[in-house]
Amino acid sequence: MLRSLKDLERYNVIASDGNIGKVVNFFLDDDHWTVRYLVVEAGSFLEGRRVLVSPISFRDVEWSTHHFHVGLTMDKVKNSPSVDVDKPVSRQHESDYLRYYGYASYWGYSGVWGMGPYPSLLMKGTVNHPPAAASDDPPGDVHLRSADELRGYHIQGSDEAIGHIADFIVDDQTWTVRYLVIDTRNWWFGKKVLVAPHWASHISYPHRTIKVDLSREMIKNSPEWDANAAVDRDYEARLHGYYGRPAYWASDRPAERSGHAGHIGRP
Repeated sequence: MLRSLKDLERYNVIASDGNIGKVVNFFLDDDHWTVRYLVVEAGSFLEGRRVLVSPISFRDVEWSTHHFHVGLTMDKVKNSPSVDVDKPVSRQHESDYLRYYGYASYWGYSGVWGMGPYPSLLMKGTVNHPPAAASDDPPGDVHLRSADELRGYHIQGSDEAIGHIADFIVDDQTWTVRYLVIDTRNWWFGKKVLVAPHWASHISYPHRTIKVDLSREMIKNSPEWDANAAVDRDYEARLHGYYGRPAYWASDRPAERSGHAGHIGRP
């Protein structure tokens, strides 16, 4: 099912022996456009420290009660590698994090989570092990960015500015970001539209801008999106058909199905 990241904020993260804390943010991989980590504000046992929790550790989700259950103990989380959650997460920190929890790495492969589509495959470190050393990422190239940072980035169309990112729509099984929610109120009062992130052609972090090969007129006439309704396959089919874009769920397009459609240009 597709869900809004904003709706998942304040969910409780529950360890095997207690409540770790509440979700306050997310770190996204802008290459595969996937949620790699939840930022959790821990309770009194960590004096409010913020820690990273990967979907790899998920055991069960209670959507009705807003609980993420993870296969971790509170002590394990307490002693996890520290990270400054106000900065982009480096590959070195990810390596330390995965090694600490005994998870296999996901990068350097064609799939969203290494060789597979689901994060749970990496739990025991048996898939994609040993860690992929032959990553395409150059040293120091950081692809993990805070969702809070990316909200507000401007979307530049092929002719004019379109709006800014207001939210993200994610697949709650693979944690892939399927759509960027674009707020167009600066030029079209009250309307938000969906644009798939792999339709972007360039990201400029210094200028906080993402460029898409879509005109303002195309965006304006796109299928109406109801923020109060679930994004179902019928709407997705109409959206992709309108833009003439291949469907990511098509069985004959493995790259699109995994959420990866090639590298996006960066400054």
